[in-house]
Amino acid sequence: MRIVRLRADSEEMYSDTGSDYEDSSDDETIEQAHEPDFGILFDVDGVLARGLNPLDPAIRAINKLKDSEGNMKVPVAFVTNSCSRSRDKAAMLERWFDTPVSPEACIHAPTPAKLLTSFHNKHVLVIGQEHRKEIAEEIGFVNTCTVEDVRRAYPFLDMVDHENRRRVSVGNFSDNLNFKPVEAILLIGEPKRWESSLQLLIDLLMTEGKPTKAPESLSQVKQLPIIACNMDLVFMAEACMPRFGHGAFLVCLEALYKKITGKALEYEALIGKPCEITYRFAEHTVAELAKKMGIKRHIKKLYFVGDNPNVDIVGCNLYERFLKDSWINRRNGNRNNSINRTLPRSRSIPSDVALYEQTVTSMESLLVGTGVYNPEKESETTIPEDKVYHGHRDIAHEPELATPTRYVEDVDQGISYILEKEHFTITT
Repeated sequence: MRIVRLRADSEEMYSDTGSDYEDSSDDETIEQAHEPDFGILFDVDGVLARGLNPLDPAIRAINKLKDSEGNMKVPVAFVTNSCSRSRDKAAMLERWFDTPVSPEACIHAPTPAKLLTSFHNKHVLVIGQEHRKEIAEEIGFVNTCTVEDVRRAYPFLDMVDHENRRRVSVGNFSDNLNFKPVEAILLIGEPKRWESSLQLLIDLLMTEGKPTKAPESLSQVKQLPIIACNMDLVFMAEACMPRFGHGAFLVCLEALYKKITGKALEYEALIGKPCEITYRFAEHTVAELAKKMGIKRHIKKLYFVGDNPNVDIVGCNLYERFLKDSWINRRNGNRNNSINRTLPRSRSIPSDVALYEQTVTSMESLLVGTGVYNPEKESETTIPEDKVYHGHRDIAHEPELATPTRYVEDVDQGISYILEKEHFTITT
């Protein structure tokens, strides 16, 4: 490992090339020189596992990152667009790979919503499936309700459910006028019953969170803030073809809202891959993990191993662009995060968030062929421009962004590539 100077002022870390630090043997010990100054981010589904079963190449890959005591020697985080409790994901990864994994190392689609502190105390409707209220609480939302709560409070709304239609027609039901208005909507994952959730979401959006009276004019209705986590149209599980993801549910919601109101649905924030806020939060997480591991060097490079060109790889390339623009912006003396001006409002990063200082200057993406991407059907080097675009409407279709830094057959090959490129050897 070459020796580098670590400077306290991060503005000076960015070199003229935009991707390196200045070499020096004065400011760093020999011990630090043998510490990693890079981190690795893994997608899970399609990279490390298919469904609930780890892939054999993933087991070999993780073993290459462990020392003789089974501990990771490189700061690693798991960045997935799935939605579950962090402690559950950490426990599963520990079982799969026989190595300690902290819940903080598990970044799910909703996790970066920890940064949206202005919404944490509002009365928020959480859409998802199992543990959705607990997950929302884990990331800071303390006053939440569910679709089931809304259905009980307003029993006449859900008429797509014929059983509910028959039930209310013969019973003595009325709206619960004491039910607190919904102030924001947190979409952490697709619900079980799309039709009922879509109906109630439209009702709340058209009535500013209190669906007891029809709006007199839709043009005068102020749309509730919507935080959407995970824009994946599809994901890869055990089936032979990709399955509908949360992005498919968002497409339905957007289309219904547009059809009924004539207005485009607006998002307060888009969270999860491929949005920049997720990769910025991942950089923060890797820096925190490195500090806990006793690594004194700044993390200057990130690698991401993913299986979905339109999600993982696009996100990496968007963040690489963000990094370059951000460092240029800071070198020019602007430290107020005005780089957000280049991002759509729904993808902006709050300027007042508590994150470790940005030290990463470059990011590489590795695309594997064990998940969504099928190398037998598609070119390894380019994504055809006429390919159907599966990305979210708030992320411009730029086909070149779906091209990885490198294609590898599986994650094991990817880790070998990273360790060789970084000239990093782990003593076992």
